[in-house]
Amino acid sequence: MRRPHGGSPPASAYGALLLTTGWAGLLGWGIWMRQWPPGWTLSAAVLVNLLTFWAYAADKNAAIQGRWRTPESHLHLLSLAGGWPAAWWAQRTLRHKSSKRTFRWVYWLTALLHCAALAAWLALA
Repeated sequence: MRRPHGGSPPASAYGALLLTTGWAGLLGWGIWMRQWPPGWTLSAAVLVNLLTFWAYAADKNAAIQGRWRTPESHLHLLSLAGGWPAAWWAQRTLRHKSSKRTFRWVYWLTALLHCAALAAWLALA
């Protein structure tokens, strides 16, 4: 879904920015309230996002070369585990899994579920 030069970004970009801001706020709040250790929390967030981007890149490469593909359920599990910001970025920059409507719908569901789980964890702590 390419936008014309000078056009506005798609609505999903605003949604991703808003959700990413909320996600970062939840992580920061958990660290600030001493619910989660800063080093572990930030390391885990970076690691799962790097792994997720790598998985999308590897799947894109496999698709181009006609090799064995990464199951969509694995990509969704990485998103649910917290790699959804990198998944969104990979979908945009690699142009991979960005046009399949069902995949995108499940992707957004995993992102919302992940953020809801973080919020519930903090609310119940």
